[in-house]
Amino acid sequence: MKVVVIGMGSMGKRRIRLMKKYDPNIEIYGIDSSKERQQEAKDLFNITICESIDEAVKKGCTAAFVSASPLSHAAIIQECLKKNLHVFTELNVVSDGYDLSLKLAEEHDKILFLSSTFLYRSEIKYIRKRVNEVGGQFAYFYHVGQYLPDWHPWEKIQDFFVFDKRTNGVREILVRELPWLTETFGDIVSWHVEKSKISKLELDYPDVYFMIFNHENGTRGCVMMDVVARKSSINLEVISEDLYLTWDGTPTGVKELNISTKEEEEILLYDSFEHNSNYAKNIVEDAYSNEIAAFFDQIEHGTKPIYDFKKDQHVLDIMDGIEEDILHE
Repeated sequence: MKVVVIGMGSMGKRRIRLMKKYDPNIEIYGIDSSKERQQEAKDLFNITICESIDEAVKKGCTAAFVSASPLSHAAIIQECLKKNLHVFTELNVVSDGYDLSLKLAEEHDKILFLSSTFLYRSEIKYIRKRVNEVGGQFAYFYHVGQYLPDWHPWEKIQDFFVFDKRTNGVREILVRELPWLTETFGDIVSWHVEKSKISKLELDYPDVYFMIFNHENGTRGCVMMDVVARKSSINLEVISEDLYLTWDGTPTGVKELNISTKEEEEILLYDSFEHNSNYAKNIVEDAYSNEIAAFFDQIEHGTKPIYDFKKDQHVLDIMDGIEEDILHE
């Protein structure tokens, strides 16, 4: 198979590296407007650079990974679909062009696969399983935060899409987290939001969001997302009469209380896992590999994805409502 990766920043390079590990026989091409990133990708991975999607198609590419900045996704996705490429896209952050993209995918009979990395993490799979097994209503507290300049320390935040108010850093965290929260606890039917700006970062959006989510079955969650925490943090606490479970965001960080013995037990979910030292310890590579495999499985075997554009539209509608409450007070 021949695949083109469009956008070879940090995520594009990650996709190339993991694809090579997944199947060394995949022939990878790359597109990027930056000559510096083009050369870096050639040096690191020995791939062929294309100047356009047309050129990649002429070279025989049948699938594309869209790893460019989110505001450019819609146009790139639609061009790829029109040229009969299956498409894997990173988080879109905004829903621009969703209806047309879905229509084009159907018209051209092509896969349109949306990344939702957390749903492919073993920790999230375990949490979802236990919530479904126990059933009923839950309360949960969830905090996710990391200091924005630490996300990509190799570049100025002004050059990173999370600096833009429309694709801001807290929104990026929320659209990454909301899919697994809604898949685990049910659709969010209402919310209450408070905002804060506590850092000296030159951002034109709040840097801390405080939210109460009300799910359709009566579960309620207290959620805090921020771009201020100097320690990269993920902390989850799930509470019910029959379940007490915590997660610190790391592969070895799921713990569950044994109600009979009153002892907290570590839940071992990996024999081994892959971590890139360029990222915080709560970011592991396995889930990114798993969703790449799921994309190729869908192309080759017609397997059904665990997340898609239609589900994401609901999540982004919630996100837009939250931000309307926050940004237009």
